[in-house]
Order: sequence, then C-alpha cells, then structure tokens
Amino acid sequence: MNQIETMVTSKLEYTPLQCTNRISATEDALYVLGGRWTIRVMIGVLGGNTRFNELQRTVKGISAKMLSVELKKLEINQLVERKVLADQFPVIVEYLPTDYSESLKDIITALAQWGTNHKKRITTDN
Repeated sequence: MNQIETMVTSKLEYTPLQCTNRISATEDALYVLGGRWTIRVMIGVLGGNTRFNELQRTVKGISAKMLSVELKKLEINQLVERKVLADQFPVIVEYLPTDYSESLKDIITALAQWGTNHKKRITTDN
C-alpha cells in the first residue's frame, strides 16, 4: 500500500457534531498558542530559560515589550508562573513552567517533528 492509499484508508471521519466540536477545541488551543511568539517563548521557558533577558536572547527577534506581553498571556493561561525573589538585590524575577505547561511538551515535540519532516519534504526534489 502506498502513502496516498494509506492516507485515504486512515482518513478520520467525524459526525457533523464531532467535526464542530473538534474545530471549536482547536480554535480554543490556537487562541492561546497561535500567536507569532507564544510557542517560541513557551519553548524557551520549558527549556530552562527563566529570566527575562535569557528568554529575550533565546527567542531571536522578539522585542522586550512583546516578550512582556507574551509572558503575561502565558501567566494568565496558567502556563507560566512569575516568581519574584524580593530578598535578592537586585530583585530577581523568574518565569517558571507550571505543572499544566508540561501538557504542552508532547504537542511541541510533535509540532517540531512535523516541521522538520515538512521542510525535508518540500525542499527535496520529487
């Protein structure tokens, strides 16, 4: 069986209600994660970059203002915890992944793998 036949035979079929529910759930996910910088910032946080300047260096091209906006959105969505270490001088602010953000690891890994495969597919001569 070739790749096209496999794709046709493994086609997911949904009832109209299931299809509507899938679209709605996907829209909800994209609302939270679909921004230009959101997943990039989340990868940085999950990768252990906890301070603002570390994240800005890791996420190439993001401005300080946009990073601040993204971190606030991630905090509101309970994906990042902002921790202020006021007993330090100067005061240190860290952005830590929450337990809930761990649920994104498999999604980010799958998305990265798909991106790698897709890039190979479209850049190789067929």
